[in-house]
Amino acid sequence: MGRRRQGEPENGRAAAEASEQVVSESRTDRLRIRAAWMYFVEQMTQNEIADVLGVGRVTIVRMLAEARARNEVKISIESELLEIVRLERALERAFGLQQALVAPLTDPHADPIPAIAAKTGMFLSDAMKSGMRVGVGWGVTLFNTLPFISAKSLTDFSVISLLGGVGVARRANPAEFAWRFAQIFQGDGYLMPTPAVVDSIETKIALVERCGLQEIFEMADALDAVLLSVGGIASATTFSRGGFLKEADREALLARGAVGDLLFHFYDRNGDLVDHPVNSHVMSVDVDRLRKAPIRILTSGGAEKTEALLGAMNLIAPTILITDEESARRMLAAHGA
Repeated sequence: MGRRRQGEPENGRAAAEASEQVVSESRTDRLRIRAAWMYFVEQMTQNEIADVLGVGRVTIVRMLAEARARNEVKISIESELLEIVRLERALERAFGLQQALVAPLTDPHADPIPAIAAKTGMFLSDAMKSGMRVGVGWGVTLFNTLPFISAKSLTDFSVISLLGGVGVARRANPAEFAWRFAQIFQGDGYLMPTPAVVDSIETKIALVERCGLQEIFEMADALDAVLLSVGGIASATTFSRGGFLKEADREALLARGAVGDLLFHFYDRNGDLVDHPVNSHVMSVDVDRLRKAPIRILTSGGAEKTEALLGAMNLIAPTILITDEESARRMLAAHGA
């Protein structure tokens, strides 16, 4: 049976309130500019904008008036967020997303993980609600979101780790991320106490059916949201450090067209799982179950993950994509948008 751990609040009330205020102001500014772009540039109606942004028409009217009062709207929209909004709208159209969030980078050659993590943390602070059942993946990007998530107490909130543990103990371990994510919202954490990869299909079946893991997989059939990241195949460093992937396996995956992995499921540019034993030996929730979740959040970026992100658009069909501006440009260029 998956282990259940109860989280406890970590941050002081004053710090949390200050953080929430900064996040709220940033989100309000971004939403206002987004509404102005859609109204003045794309010439959408106020009702259409309200439907896209999920707010009332009166709110749209107020935001447009404020944008004009702030001189953000003249003949064109004047804001440092202009290019970011353009990229977000282009991603939404190119990949059929409900929403794209693009993190700006001061240096195009900088490591994008901190910026993506900050953007993701701010989004999750607002997106997580009481009564939700959320499945989570793992990775450096996801782990780095934790400091940017505003702690709050949610009732009947459950976090399910979608992947078994890795062989080397380190902070990016799937169980560690799931547990700490649950703590932030004072929710219940359900972990998968198995290796990430086993030696055979028979071992996998035995663990699921005879060792109480069926509960985790059944919970995954009724998720409200999934939070995922992807890994690139060029180095597959995280996977290799876990001790589960030999160089010969990586080369075989590359030869079969693999461009990345999601929960250790390796797939090609078209989003199809490649023909390799690792995909049947991984102890993680399968992709078909993940696609049932109405909210599918994918957060990742970096030059080495462009192909992995493109493949993931078909593999998991995310509803929310969070990435950095350089990755956004590479994805759009490769997609021909």
